[in-house]
Amino acid sequence: MTTDLMEKVQLFEQRKMSRMTTSDRVSASREAKGLILELNELYKQNKDETIMDIMKRLTVIKRKIEKRLKGNLKV
Repeated sequence: MTTDLMEKVQLFEQRKMSRMTTSDRVSASREAKGLILELNELYKQNKDETIMDIMKRLTVIKRKIEKRLKGNLKV
């Protein structure tokens, strides 16, 4: 794996997600999507399980952000 990509992932995971503005949430969601897609390209080549674990962690974070963006729409 590229060290640059791993640094980006590590910085993203360590970022505080509380008290974010809507704009910050949108950009964080897009950044997570980009990181997941980059990792997916690496995973296609290597089939390394650690890459899959990282993608799963990022997906959980991304879903939390998007859930907060969409709001609670229960009736």
